[in-house]
Formats: sequence, C-alpha cells, structure tokens
Amino acid sequence: MVKKIKIGLIQSKSLGTIESNIDLAIKNIKKAAKKKAKIICLPELFLNNYFCQTESHSNFKLAEKIPGKTSRIFCKLAKELRIVLNITMFEKRTSGFYHNTSIIISENGNILSKYRKMHIPDDPGYYEKFYFSPGDLGFKSVKTKFGKIGPLICWDQWFPEAARLTALKGAQIIFFPTAIGWHPKEKNKYGKSQLDSWITMQKSHAIANGTYVAAVNRVGIESKGKRKIEFWGNSMLIDPSGKVIAKAGDKKQDILVCEVDYKKIDTSRQHWPFLRDRRTEYYKDILKNPEDE
Repeated sequence: MVKKIKIGLIQSKSLGTIESNIDLAIKNIKKAAKKKAKIICLPELFLNNYFCQTESHSNFKLAEKIPGKTSRIFCKLAKELRIVLNITMFEKRTSGFYHNTSIIISENGNILSKYRKMHIPDDPGYYEKFYFSPGDLGFKSVKTKFGKIGPLICWDQWFPEAARLTALKGAQIIFFPTAIGWHPKEKNKYGKSQLDSWITMQKSHAIANGTYVAAVNRVGIESKGKRKIEFWGNSMLIDPSGKVIAKAGDKKQDILVCEVDYKKIDTSRQHWPFLRDRRTEYYKDILKNPEDE
C-alpha cells in the first residue's frame, strides 16, 4: 500500500483553441511527471475558453464523446508517463444531452472512472445549466495505484454534502478542478471576501472529513462579448488538518508538485473523530428543503 505520493496541480490559462490547449496541457503534464508527480490534475474544462459566460447553441459543437479523440490522447500520455490523470471535458452523452465530466485515467492508459458534475450553477457569467445536465453517476472514490481519488468539479466545492459523501466512500484526496474568478467590475468591492470564502470552504472540507483537498483553478482574463471573468488561480493543496501545503498565485500559470502523506489521514481522524461522532439517525431532515417562515 502506498504511504506517500507526489501529486501535480496544473494551474493554467486557456490559449484559445483546443489544439493549443491540448499542447499546453501535455507540456505541463510532462513537467509535473518529470518532478515525480504520480497523480496529476488539470483545471475544469481546460480544452476551451470558458464558454459558459454566454448562452449560445453554437458552443454545443465543442462537446465530444467519452471515450473519444481527446480522451485517447490523454490515455496514451498517462500510459507513456506511468501516471494517473484527472481531466474534465464537455461530454456529449447523446444528441441534446450533455455533461461536465471528469475522467480518471490509470497509469496503464485506461479510463478507470467517469464522474459527472452534480451541482450545476446558473449565475451571471456562469450559465452552466444551459449546457450541462446534472450528474447521474453519484459521488465516487476511485481506487488507483497511487491512492483513492475523489473526483468533484468546481461548483461542487461549495456543498459540504458532496465532500462528505465522497470521503465516506473512501477518498483520500478530493480533487476540485475549477474555473472560478472575479467579475472585474466587482473585484474592488467584493474580490477579497469572495476569494477568502472560497479558500475557507476548501479548508473546511479537508478538516471536516480528514482528507487532502486539491483545488486546481485556471488563471487569466477571458472575454465573451461584453462579459469578462478574471480567473483567480490560487490553486492549492490542503492537508487533513486544514494546513495549506502549497498554493499558487492569482495571475500566473504554475505547476504545484506536492507530497501527500496518507498517514496524516489516520492521525487527523484519530484526533478529530468527526466521522465517528456523526449522528446519522437524526440527519433525515437534511433531505428536506428549508421551511417557509
């Protein structure tokens, strides 16, 4: 059983085309692998500019089947480098039926698991409900050669239920490939508090569940018509005690290669036995919506 492992978190920006983004991803993955990273994760929907800033039917042409052309490229790369990859794609399930999907690729080049984003946002500049159906595969823990991975995606990271259920399934590292940032007009007034809230949520998932949490965001300003998002980076790895082991900045591309010590999970859960002390027999009301006052 693996006790320690290095993981790679790739913070990158979109270069505008699928071809250029694939080339960039391959280059960065190889750099991380050269530094001995064995599990490597890319940002959410790294193949394209963040097209969900607007609602446009023409963007559905960006979706593809899984397995398909792009997944085969990364399966081949994972086998060549003997690494595990976590990548997210715009999945075309069938005509008119699409998902925001994460796949875990083994060091043998096989797709071990598929996770479809469960929580789909619909906010100004984040019109994902127009494109994606909610996930229907449930929460997962994927057993790999290098540890058990919990794949979640972006908006999922605001929901304690998602992290808890993923941890209960055995995940040792919860990954959040992400595309989140500021609306430039709001940044001066709300920017610091928004980023602080996001970081606090990631730490809370790690502490409450006694797991490692890896948030992997993009950077750069992307425009679509009058709309702009400044992706705030800050990709990070957090240990089970809530300590930030490594964190990237908010503007530059970066590759974080960090060591994960799985013994810390046992130590954390022994000293902070939150899982032991749950009272599940009284949690049924969590299935209800808030009552009107």
